[in-house]
Amino acid sequence: MSRSGKSMSEQGLETLSDRLRSTMAYDGGGEHVSVNKLDFRELDLGSPVSPLRARTGSAAAITTTTSSSSSSSGSVSGRSASGFNPNVPRKTDSNPNSHSGELSAESSPPAARSVKSGHSRSDSCGSHQLNFSGVGSAYSPSPNVLPTGNICPSGRIVRTGMASRAVKSDTLGSGLGNYGHGSIVRGHGATKPADTGASNYSRGTMVGGEYERKMGACSSSSDPEDLKRMGNDSYKKGHFEEALSLYEKAISRSPGNAAYHCNRAAALIGLRRLPEAVKECEEAIKLDPGYARAHQRLGSLLLRLGLVESAKKHMSFPGNQPDPIEMQMLHSVEKHLSKCADSRKVGDWMSTLREADAVIASGVDASPQLFACRAEVYLKLHKLEDAIVAMPNIHSFDSSTSAQLQSKIFGMFFEAYLYFVGAQIELAKGRFDVALTTIEKAGEIDPRNFEISLLLKNIRLVGRARARGNDLFKSERFTEASSAYGEGLRLDPTNAVLYCNRAACWFKLGQWEKSVDDCNKALRFQPHYVKARLRKAASNGKLGNWKEAVTDYEVLRKELPDDKDVAESLFHAQVALKISQGEDVHNMKFGGEVEQVSGLEQFRAAISSPCTSVVHFEARSNLQCKQISPFLDTLCSQFPSINFLKVDTEENPAIAHAENVRIVPTFKIYRNGNRVKEMVCPSTEVLESSVRHYST
Repeated sequence: MSRSGKSMSEQGLETLSDRLRSTMAYDGGGEHVSVNKLDFRELDLGSPVSPLRARTGSAAAITTTTSSSSSSSGSVSGRSASGFNPNVPRKTDSNPNSHSGELSAESSPPAARSVKSGHSRSDSCGSHQLNFSGVGSAYSPSPNVLPTGNICPSGRIVRTGMASRAVKSDTLGSGLGNYGHGSIVRGHGATKPADTGASNYSRGTMVGGEYERKMGACSSSSDPEDLKRMGNDSYKKGHFEEALSLYEKAISRSPGNAAYHCNRAAALIGLRRLPEAVKECEEAIKLDPGYARAHQRLGSLLLRLGLVESAKKHMSFPGNQPDPIEMQMLHSVEKHLSKCADSRKVGDWMSTLREADAVIASGVDASPQLFACRAEVYLKLHKLEDAIVAMPNIHSFDSSTSAQLQSKIFGMFFEAYLYFVGAQIELAKGRFDVALTTIEKAGEIDPRNFEISLLLKNIRLVGRARARGNDLFKSERFTEASSAYGEGLRLDPTNAVLYCNRAACWFKLGQWEKSVDDCNKALRFQPHYVKARLRKAASNGKLGNWKEAVTDYEVLRKELPDDKDVAESLFHAQVALKISQGEDVHNMKFGGEVEQVSGLEQFRAAISSPCTSVVHFEARSNLQCKQISPFLDTLCSQFPSINFLKVDTEENPAIAHAENVRIVPTFKIYRNGNRVKEMVCPSTEVLESSVRHYST
């Protein structure tokens, strides 16, 4: 008996219990959300026959949420749903294919040493549970046994053999590196750092002393089971980058252990790197074809990626009890995907979009093909900008896994469909050469597909027609050029660039009605096509349709606020419109700055002008006047045919009295000396709307 009154055995038990409790301390896993944005591109403002460049904008974001939940203890191989048999000797870690410590949904304390049959639960890709062998157990073993991967019945610790090849680099795929070093203090010293708010966690990455201690222990450890357990601990806390690094180190020391690869897949899922997670699951199955847990995880991953047939094969793996929820999800995906294909086949694009959205909502939240399908629908509905935003990046698609290479959607291989839709978008944007290269790539992947072959033929013919039209236009053979563009439009009747190019031919031939008609068609398919809008405004001017011309130039002023040529064209169109309406325009001037009024006579002369005058009554000491004054300068450049004036009521009280101005800022609009509009403290939106109304 010791001096404290406790036996050595009791003291040893307490010490080990404290050490076990210290390893169980962790923070709950967090959620990590990511938004991808796609780029628009700018429109081409070059020659009337040059191809159109795309506009710039932001994409719509795809968001994937991953949560982690913890479970403790028990070594479950995942090969059978029948549970644990306490009468059968357990495998030790001397077997490199042992699945001790794999990430699973099952939890069973080793003290009980029994698990109910059929208690195994599946792991959907949105939630990943952990199964840790000998870590965080709710029991106290004999003090001469240290917890490690699998604890043998004899109490002897069996370690996994070292791999002969070189250890992998510590650097992660995300580019993180140069980790600090430290050590984990064993026993009572292994405490969780206090939460002072100074430690920041970003994308599941630990910073500070805790991570340094873990990396220090990782550097000094040669046992892959130790690395695995530390990885599991990081995973429980939502530190997926650290977990990934630790699993990779474990794999470098024991590359033949299927559980390590399966755990690495779970960490990759947490980081939303799903294609890489698929490869890890496939590697785990390659090492152990009967590994049910890897089949289950791979099936869930493939379903999220839209690889339905491959997902079904792994979810229904012989000897594994399928998860009812995941099977229900699978059936829902199959149903909506079938309806989507049927609607697309008959050209019912609204139904196609509805069913594609239903497939995504059913669980296929990471499939580039489903988002490409939405992009194709937007294109067919003449919403090019929405299609550009919805279209995923073709070149970032990873198709190196066997499931992705063999799967089809709408009758064509997965990767080929991405290029097929991408080619249609490039053609609509007027990038004919890029469209041809893209569809040729689709043809290489799926040379027997009828849709791809037909689109390849059309793009070649449309490109040739456009090139021939451009050559004829440059040679000033405008009639023949219009016929060449017409040949291209017969093959691609929604191509805005060809309509705009043919409108240029009609303009040169003096057939301005035809020019306006082709510009309207181009704008129907691309509402923000600047060159078509410019050509339409010019054609309306030639026809004397000044009201329509003014409307077009006003739209262009918003899209090109710094373009002086557009501003001057708008002014001349406004002057011409006033002349056509019988108004006096002899005092109208183009552009200029806001005029500062300094006397009553100057004020009366200015508002008596036949053109519209907008007067800002202000007080320089007033904050609201200071805030809205710069906007008046913007309106001055936007509406060059209007006179903009400023009156300081403090310096010119006579003008304020004559116009009965008591509150500033006040805006008044005059025509021929008569006040037609008065606004007291208006918003910028109200002010701009009123100025636009009286500018015509």
